[in-house]
Amino acid sequence: MNFTDIIRSANSNLWRSKGRTFLTVLAIFVGSFTIILTTAINTGVNQFIDAQVDSAGGEGYLEMMPSALTDQIAMMGMGSGDPIEYNPEQPPAEAQVITPETLGKVRELDHIIPNSVMPFRRVSVEYVTSDHTDIKFRLNVSQLTSNNINLDILTGRAVEVQSNDHEITLTPSFPAALGFSDEGIIGETITIAVRINATEELAYTTATVVGVQAPGILTGSASWINPALNDAIHNIATEGLPPAIADRFMFAVAEFDPSITNEQLDILREELAELGLSAMTIEDQVGMIQTFFDVILIVFTVFGGIALIAASIGIINTLFMSVQERTKEIGLMKAMGMSNGKVFLSFSIEAVLLGFWGSMLGIALSMIVGSIGQAIATETFLADFPTFQLFVFTPQNLIIITIVIMFIAFLAGTLPARRASRKDPIEALRYE
Repeated sequence: MNFTDIIRSANSNLWRSKGRTFLTVLAIFVGSFTIILTTAINTGVNQFIDAQVDSAGGEGYLEMMPSALTDQIAMMGMGSGDPIEYNPEQPPAEAQVITPETLGKVRELDHIIPNSVMPFRRVSVEYVTSDHTDIKFRLNVSQLTSNNINLDILTGRAVEVQSNDHEITLTPSFPAALGFSDEGIIGETITIAVRINATEELAYTTATVVGVQAPGILTGSASWINPALNDAIHNIATEGLPPAIADRFMFAVAEFDPSITNEQLDILREELAELGLSAMTIEDQVGMIQTFFDVILIVFTVFGGIALIAASIGIINTLFMSVQERTKEIGLMKAMGMSNGKVFLSFSIEAVLLGFWGSMLGIALSMIVGSIGQAIATETFLADFPTFQLFVFTPQNLIIITIVIMFIAFLAGTLPARRASRKDPIEALRYE
């Protein structure tokens, strides 16, 4: 009996007890379905995030904050409430700010582009309106600190960081709300109201709309403004405050030579740490988002693995019962000259086939669910992200998962296959 005959015979023997085999395949399907679907989501999320990073650019861009603040955020994220020994020379994290003197030292570091170093002031807008509507709208704004950061723009252009004019790119829903089309709002002037120093009094500034943004994970809900407009809003909001208070800021940005090596970047980070600053690149920031998704998807993969372990027990049970039922048949095959190795191989292939059919069922059902899920997601919670493919099934992933499941099935079938191969043919023929 050659190898092809053994496979045909194993597949035929497998389906002698259709109910038992189907239930075992179904158990394998549960695990394979979970793992395949989770892997497809992981691939889709990672591809979308990678595309966003590639489109965002930002090579050589750093965001800096006081190291003490970074440590405090990390402790809050871990839920740590452990007491920390008081040090009178170290102020609380909330009191540690970046000073103009510190920025001066940052400008002197190797590989830093001096004129790119600037404070990042988070400002708040009371409302925005235009001459084409009587309605006032809340507006969330964020300062664009480098033109090396690429924004996905539907129409128009990104704000010019070095310009002294007040420029803004709006999120997609604002043009229609303000009484314009996406193209028609380009070059128009809108009015921005700012509250003066937490009082009831409002002051106003204007901005020219230069672009409308496309949806993306780096876009969020903020309209991007250039530093000139950001400073104008900040000056209104801090009117009447002493410079020592008005000029306090927790974040700063800088650009460095993007051609430097990773080792040089690590040295630059160490030099910034000596100044009491921690720094993050665009890749670092998006990597945190990616890590969050990866952790969630790993949990689902673990559940799939547990299901496969349970299915392995089913494989062992199915094959043990098959060995028991076919004891006389095994004795006859061995009496006719079939070797122990071929008997072992025959039952091992049955186990592998159980894994194969379970994987095929998992692939088929997961792709159907993925197609339906993608259609629903595109029409609902991913409507603003038309390029986001939530489920991405790659041949490489499907092949690897199938091989792994078949290998697990082979290991599960080893014990019953070994038992079958060691049966004495005379005793097997006498079995009732």
